[in-house]
Amino acid sequence: MELTDIQRKFVLHWGEMGSMWGVNRTVSQIHALLFAHGKPMHAEELSDTLGVARSNVSNSLKELQAWNLVRVTHTMGDRRDYFETSVDVWELFRTVVRERKEREFDPTVRMLRELVTSPDFQKEPADAQDRIRSTMELMDKLATWADEMLRLSPGTLDKVLTLGASVQKFVRGDAASTDKGGSGGKGEDPDAHHASLPMI
Repeated sequence: MELTDIQRKFVLHWGEMGSMWGVNRTVSQIHALLFAHGKPMHAEELSDTLGVARSNVSNSLKELQAWNLVRVTHTMGDRRDYFETSVDVWELFRTVVRERKEREFDPTVRMLRELVTSPDFQKEPADAQDRIRSTMELMDKLATWADEMLRLSPGTLDKVLTLGASVQKFVRGDAASTDKGGSGGKGEDPDAHHASLPMI
């Protein structure tokens, strides 16, 4: 398969970003290629297109399957395995968040809970206890928020994030950046503009 300039730049950049996120470059490039192409591809085609060894492609596909980012499909009259990924960017986002949460975030939360409930925890200095407990409470809240977001459909999640951006502007006071009252912002009650926040 011959990549267009746009596809080539997309795949190469995704590989670079993958490395920064701690993901193997070939793994990221294969996923980017399947996403950009939008159609199932077999391992040989992936290998030829990216110019990487077949064994590298095979190992990378196994890792992508473990992350639930790639699935196997078949074509009539062809015994080879074909691989495809979701072309819904929101579904991919949810998959990555869910998988990383289960692998990286949840174990840390469990460890913090074990520390706080350990009898030895009370032997730690009070300020150290406060820092560890505060960290656990923050991560608990983030975990709850993430679980709620993952229950939403991609369409609903898109609306929630869009609404969240609008609410954030009101909270920051961006909506009051243009002073219609001519006060120039001096002596203004920082909470006064919140009254204009629409009902949700």
